[in-house]
Amino acid sequence: MNKRIVFTGGSGKAGREVVPYLLNKGYDILNLDIAPLAIAGVNTLNVDLTDSGQVFNALSMHFDFDGYETGNGPAPVDAVVHFAAVPRVLLKPDNETFRNNVMSTYNVIEAATKLGIRKVIIASSETTFGVCFAEGDKDYHSFPLEEDYDVDPMDSYGLSKVCNEKTARAFSMRTGADIYALRIGNVISPEDYAKFPAFLADPPSRKRNAWSYIDARDLGQIVDLCLKKDGLGFQVFNAVNDTITAREPTAEFLAQYAPDTPVTREMGAYEAPLSNRKIREVLGFREQHDWRKYVKD
Repeated sequence: MNKRIVFTGGSGKAGREVVPYLLNKGYDILNLDIAPLAIAGVNTLNVDLTDSGQVFNALSMHFDFDGYETGNGPAPVDAVVHFAAVPRVLLKPDNETFRNNVMSTYNVIEAATKLGIRKVIIASSETTFGVCFAEGDKDYHSFPLEEDYDVDPMDSYGLSKVCNEKTARAFSMRTGADIYALRIGNVISPEDYAKFPAFLADPPSRKRNAWSYIDARDLGQIVDLCLKKDGLGFQVFNAVNDTITAREPTAEFLAQYAPDTPVTREMGAYEAPLSNRKIREVLGFREQHDWRKYVKD
């Protein structure tokens, strides 16, 4: 029997690439979202994730009409992947961005663990590193950015993601469930590679993203690896591709464009400043979509 996954936010930019990837790996998926998802074989349930009752119900329902044929009630859910959120600042008032993202994540994790679902993967963010939506020009504390970094966002979105990581940690300690938080970098869909020549021509424009990115299809691989890896408890993983979005080697580039930021260890020749070393070493991530495949000189 295929693993049954509830995926929240599958209709969003990342979800539209990750859900098909997981389908192709053999998962059965129910999408929870407020927008439709035009992918055959995936039902979308319209859910307000800030309503705890709706979340408990959504995680204990049939995925589609086929479920009614068994006569046994809804089958158990194996894991929840929670990507749904107000996706950035300046879409809703700051307090609503914070409320929505924090309460929806609390409700999803609480419902999952109380219903006996032992694997939850949540979308955290590069914004936790504090520069993406900072006021003014803020420097990073040090490079590379790794999971033990002293995260310090000043915006409502990044702050909501820090709170969500703490919520995940609390529930993992309380219940023993595996809850993995992915600090997702700037999500790049295939059509976005057309923007890369402009990125390369204007390096300061990519500082807020730490000159790093995640191909949405490689993000699908990361989620799949998380679903297959049990027993890690609470974990934070940077979810980014391997290399810096620059032509120059990393050390040379950072010396020019981030001269006041210390480098705390020797980095790979073209290693992304937002490093994915942990996810490569712990989960075995191997990127398939290096930007250089799609961007010509």
